[in-house]
Amino acid sequence: MPDFVIVGGGISGTAAAWELARAGHSVTLLEERRLAGMASGWTLGGVRQSGRDPAELPLARAAVAAWGELDRQLEADVGYRRHGNLRLARTPEEAEILRTLVAEQRALGLDLEFLSSGAEVRALTPAISSAAIAASFCPSDGHAEPEATVAAFATAARRAGANIEEGVRVEALRVDKGRVLGVETSRGSLSAGTVVLATGVHTPALLAPLGLALPMVLRFVSVLQSVPLPPLLAPVFGTANADCAGRQEIDGRLRVITGLGPWPGRLDSWKAEDLHPTGQDLTTMVERIGNLLPALRGARIAGLWGGLIDMTPDALPVIDAPPEIKGLVIAAGFSGHGFGLGPVTGQLIADLCRGETPRLPIAAFRLRRLHNLAAGDPALSLQG
Repeated sequence: MPDFVIVGGGISGTAAAWELARAGHSVTLLEERRLAGMASGWTLGGVRQSGRDPAELPLARAAVAAWGELDRQLEADVGYRRHGNLRLARTPEEAEILRTLVAEQRALGLDLEFLSSGAEVRALTPAISSAAIAASFCPSDGHAEPEATVAAFATAARRAGANIEEGVRVEALRVDKGRVLGVETSRGSLSAGTVVLATGVHTPALLAPLGLALPMVLRFVSVLQSVPLPPLLAPVFGTANADCAGRQEIDGRLRVITGLGPWPGRLDSWKAEDLHPTGQDLTTMVERIGNLLPALRGARIAGLWGGLIDMTPDALPVIDAPPEIKGLVIAAGFSGHGFGLGPVTGQLIADLCRGETPRLPIAAFRLRRLHNLAAGDPALSLQG
């Protein structure tokens, strides 16, 4: 019987497994598909503080500090590079949005610069076209390689003694008299006194039988990866209205995404094969991003995939141990911007599992804040 069972093999789950295992706890992590097979593999891979909700900013700052230590701690290259985040304006209206963003976040102590002309943007990043007339720039932001990061956390957790199993579906939590007893899986029952749900879009279905509701809507994102290109883009870039973003991976491939679009399927019934972008999705992506990054238009495509984003009504995650069910910890609903928080989310999950006061404030992420909110149309969410 492990001390802790973690459900979900993305960055949150594997980071938590490492934190708990290296502290001497017995941990079993169960993943239905493969590690980084869901949001942590679909993501752009941004590691940013800029554009965060004020409630998330302390976590994002702590995460940036943690990312700088991961290569050494995990004994692996996670591809973390700290070359900044550039958010672009294409119209005077978007420029004003970014000017306001810079002022607000500088007031919170974040080092952010407003580039007031296209010439300033291109002096920083010549690959960006004249379609960008202004930008915000946060030099302390960066990016990392998603699958390499999750693999590094998982490998380090295994070295510390964690048991990590792929291809095991958790079908339900076993609960009696308001206390977790374990999980029912596709391979049978597993007992545990504490269960972590780091299960993204699958979380509402696992919580519903417990009498807990996590309002959530699914949004669809398309991701394109080019063949390796010569160096042309150091920072991550996005736009003021969050309709696209991109970066250049350490091997030279461009990785670009669209904004969050509607998902015609249901929350509880979809198949992975349904997620491949359509021809129209591809055309829209190349036109929209190529307008800002012309190098994309002539680049050969190496990969194209789609993903689902677990959006909460306020676009903030749930990180909580709800008092209604003893031994339950939830880390879900990251709304497309949980990857960069991953190392700190793992720490917070470990704190909650051990019954300790979280090392950072999580009042804004408690499940109860959503009790009177419907899923509806979520707030604007910047990805990465």
